[in-house]
Order: sequence, then C-alpha cells, then structure tokens
Amino acid sequence: MSFRLWIVVWLMTGLFLGGTALALDKEVVVPQLLETLRLEQSLSFCGEAVPLEDPEVRERMEKELLLSLWGRDQAILWLKRSTRYFPDIEAMLSEAGLPDDLKYIALAESALRPHVGSPKGAIGFWQFLPATGRLYGLTINDQIDQRRSLIASTKAAVAYFSKLHEKFGSWSLAVAGFNMGEEGLQAEILAQSVSNFYRLYLPLETQRYLFRVLSAKLILTQPELYGFHLQDGDYYPPIKFTNVELTCYEETSLTVVAEAAQTDFKRIKDLNPELRGHYLAAGTYTLAVPENTPLDFQKRFDKIHQEWSQQRQERIYIVQPGDNLSTIAEQFRVPLAAILIWNRININRPLYPGDRLIIYPDGSRIDNP
Repeated sequence: MSFRLWIVVWLMTGLFLGGTALALDKEVVVPQLLETLRLEQSLSFCGEAVPLEDPEVRERMEKELLLSLWGRDQAILWLKRSTRYFPDIEAMLSEAGLPDDLKYIALAESALRPHVGSPKGAIGFWQFLPATGRLYGLTINDQIDQRRSLIASTKAAVAYFSKLHEKFGSWSLAVAGFNMGEEGLQAEILAQSVSNFYRLYLPLETQRYLFRVLSAKLILTQPELYGFHLQDGDYYPPIKFTNVELTCYEETSLTVVAEAAQTDFKRIKDLNPELRGHYLAAGTYTLAVPENTPLDFQKRFDKIHQEWSQQRQERIYIVQPGDNLSTIAEQFRVPLAAILIWNRININRPLYPGDRLIIYPDGSRIDNP
C-alpha cells in the first residue's frame, strides 16, 4: 500500500470511526500520524519508567502504537468495553496491592472477550494455558472453564503477577514472563547475563508484548489525542446481575436453570461464560442471574428440575436393530444435532440395540415398540 493511499484510509477511518464529527459538511479533526508518535511526556508502566530516550526502545514503542492505531475499529471496541470490565479488574488489583496498569494486559491479550482463544490453547480474558490456569486455581474441564470467567481468571492473574514480580523484581520482566513463561525468561536472563527487559533478546512476540500493552494504555488514557471522541453513551455499561447459590443433585439442562431464573438459555450462558455446553453437572455452584430474578431460586429450580426429569423419562426411545442416529432423527423428524445435544453423545459413538436415547419428537410422541 502506497503512503498516499495509507493516509487516505487513515483519514476515512478517522472520519467514520473515530473523528470528532461524522457529517461531511463539518470539520473533521484527525491527528497527524507524526503527532501521535511524538511521545513528549514521560511514559511509565506500573511506576517503572520506559526509557524512550533509547532510540531502539522508542522505535519499538512507535511501531506498536502505529499498529494499534491502524486498527481503529478494534481500538474503539477497547474503549467501549473498558467501562464494562475494567471496574472489576481495577478493584481486584487494588485489593491485592498491585499496579493498576496491569489491567491493560487483559486488553492486549483478549480485547476483553471471554471466549477468544489462541492456536496454542490459551483462552479467556487473560489467555491462560490450561496448565497455568489450573496451577493458579482455575477449574478447567469439559463442563467448566473458568478462564472465561472475569472474576475467577482475574483472581488467578493477580496471583500469577504477584509471583512473577517477586521472582524477577520488575514489572517489565514480570509481564515478559507472563507472555513467554517464567522458566523460559529465567533461562534467557541467565544465558545473556542481562536482567533488563529492554536489553534482553527474547522471542519476537515477547519483545513486542510490553509495547502492545503500553499502546493500549496510551489510547485508553488519552483517547482524544488519538482521534477517538466517544460520548458517555457510547461506552458499554457494566453487566448487571445477582449471584445465587445452586445445588444440583444430578445433571440438568441449563434450560432448567434459565427457566428458574425466568430468563432464557442465552442470558444464562452470557452471564456465566465459564459454563460449557448445554448441561450443568451435579454439584454446588455460584451462578450469575439477571438482577431482577425473584427470590427462592433454589426452590423454583428444584420444582422445574423435577418436572424436566420426569418428562425426560417419558421421552426415552429404545434403540432397535438396524437403527442409527440418522434414521432415528428422520423417524422423529428432529435434527440429528438435537439428538446429540439431548443425550450428550458424540456423532461417532456406535449405537447398539437396547441403548436408551432421549428424544423430543416434533409433533405427536412416537411410542417405543
């Protein structure tokens, strides 16, 4: 892309996504690229000065800031989501006595999206790998993945950051360790005889990582400077909910939970992103439900669950010789995928005569022979 075309795209993006005016007949103020890179004020991370006087460090900072500003649509979503999720993160960091700047790591890691994942298997707000998440107390299995829970994953991140800072003695190194793993970072420090993040040769992703976090901090703390002029109503409000204690004595459908909360399946899933699939295993849970959920949630749940369980018993189909999932789906006029969900089975699982399946037929119930 030529420089002239780059500038045109920059101006048009600023006009429609981040400028001070949206109408073509009004003056639009979009900052010049060079102006955005003139970081004349001192820059710090977690109270530690960033050595911008070093030309190589400044170049790395400018590169990441330019890349962040190029994705102006993404930066707008950063800003809009920050008011939804940052208050909880800020409170937990403050309570633990950790620097507020650490919140920008969640922004750089996941753009504050609970379900985002990486090719390496990292998931959630803080992009924990399964082993690291479990090490810091997160439940990660087929039913629950607390990496997707803002509160649970932030609690784990707080513990991990505390350990990393205690081990490495600086927040810049702690952040590098969070990105590449503490053992790998320790090995490089020993091999290079250098304990300054800015002078260490690390994997390229880790060399860029802190500067990507710093770019998020700059944009979030001074959005107008970079051409983002959001009004109060543009920001997403915090999610309103209340917590309830729920004991399930046997596996149940989340539709039962939703009905007890007088809401729908999607709302329960959205409020509890750590819940996987369509079912809740037996156990005791603290669940988020809409804030206007009536009292006596457990009593209401028990009643609805009993009715649901009885209905399931009435919907059992006994597999016959020659049956397969496709023929059963056709017989009952239901999607094959629905049978998989109702019975929590894999499509490749073999069926045998006498197996029992839960089927909710479309129309009149078809009795078993």
